[in-house]
Amino acid sequence: MSKKIPTSRAQRGAQLGKLVAGQVVRGTGVTLAMVRDTEEQRHARTERALLNAAEDIVNVLGTMKGLAMKAGQLLSMFDLLSAFGSDAIPTRQRERFQQTLATLFDQSTHIPFAQMRTVIETDFARPLGEVFAEFDEQPIGSASIGQVYRARLTDGRAVAVKVQYPGIDVAIRADLKNLGLVIRMLRGVAPAISDHALLRELTSHLAEETDYRIEAEHHRAIADIFRDHPFIRVPEIETPMCTARVLVTELAEGVSFSEIAALPAVERDRAGEILVRFYMGSMVRERRFTGDPHPGNILLAPDGKLVFLDFGLVKQMDETAVTFELDCARAGAEYRGEDLRALMVDYGVLKQDSPFGASECLRMLHEVSGWLLTDAEIRVSEDAGANALLAFLDPRRGYFEYWREEHAPAEHALARRVEWGTLALLGRLRASGNWHRVGREWFYGEPPRTELGVLEHEWLAARPDVTHVPE
Repeated sequence: MSKKIPTSRAQRGAQLGKLVAGQVVRGTGVTLAMVRDTEEQRHARTERALLNAAEDIVNVLGTMKGLAMKAGQLLSMFDLLSAFGSDAIPTRQRERFQQTLATLFDQSTHIPFAQMRTVIETDFARPLGEVFAEFDEQPIGSASIGQVYRARLTDGRAVAVKVQYPGIDVAIRADLKNLGLVIRMLRGVAPAISDHALLRELTSHLAEETDYRIEAEHHRAIADIFRDHPFIRVPEIETPMCTARVLVTELAEGVSFSEIAALPAVERDRAGEILVRFYMGSMVRERRFTGDPHPGNILLAPDGKLVFLDFGLVKQMDETAVTFELDCARAGAEYRGEDLRALMVDYGVLKQDSPFGASECLRMLHEVSGWLLTDAEIRVSEDAGANALLAFLDPRRGYFEYWREEHAPAEHALARRVEWGTLALLGRLRASGNWHRVGREWFYGEPPRTELGVLEHEWLAARPDVTHVPE
């Protein structure tokens, strides 16, 4: 029987503190052992330590759910160990570490159904049997906010029912208070992290995710945009049945992301292009994007369409923000460093007197987004997402000291999260493509160069309500 989710600020803060301290001690022990061990002993000891650390993270964060579990999910997507270039950790050990962390996506500790049933019946003010004709008590997925079940409506339609963990709203508020303490402690190291706009954006979105009626509105908007798309599917939402803690959608069937990653290269490449078109394309074309790309939200349907799930975090960008993104992309692709720096200064991202020059701006943009700016066939490596993320976080990259005082607007911080998340997914697929040629459809309004692009272009021609042409 699973324990209840800890909800108090003290309980959750203590658990996180113990987890961090445990990993520090474990890492120190491994380092000392490496001094005296043979190579074979070192590899065996490192593997045991990494797997134990991953299991600790899964056990603690999986039990805590909420913001803590989201952090673990994010960690599992980025192969930071590989990006740091540690020769002491062989590829096989890194892969096992990532695979164990990946269970946070859909195999975390389940909450007993009796507790979840109470949530359903309380929100509907009726017994479960009066709401659904059938309801499978075994969850088909677990997330940071709730568990997903298979059910059947009284009219016979199969549906997926996402039920919020009891008390998770209180737990998230506790996490946000602990997050505030951490951010205040980091002000001396990286003042930009404590930027109030970014913190307010993160706080507001996390608060929204605990009200499934808001997610239902986001889901319906995205489903309306992509209805009848040739290779993208968003399950229909059963709006009248959605409450603050229960979300009901059409049941989507398909193979998991890990199974997609095991397909032949041509199929992985196709899936990769679809991911880019969905996550990145919707940002610059529809001005609306989902901010949570990760493997647990993606299925491959029998008809070949990619199915996208979970719209708890959806961001609307205004025209000014999108124009800035597109202007920077064009300046980067054309190697116009002076123009790129001027754009950043005019937009308020970079101070006029910043020592960060035009060449540094150009180099940084290509290190972060070069996969989209380079006109060449690129097979994305597994550590590409982590390397893009670490460009801002790793002091050894040369940007940290410049950017620690700068303040990126919150919507662009979320846009980078989507870009890096998409890149991490491409790396997991080991997908290949000329991503720049796809991007030119948005950057310059050029005609499509790929088969998928032609299909999407034809679909968009019949859907002028969702088409935005780059200026």
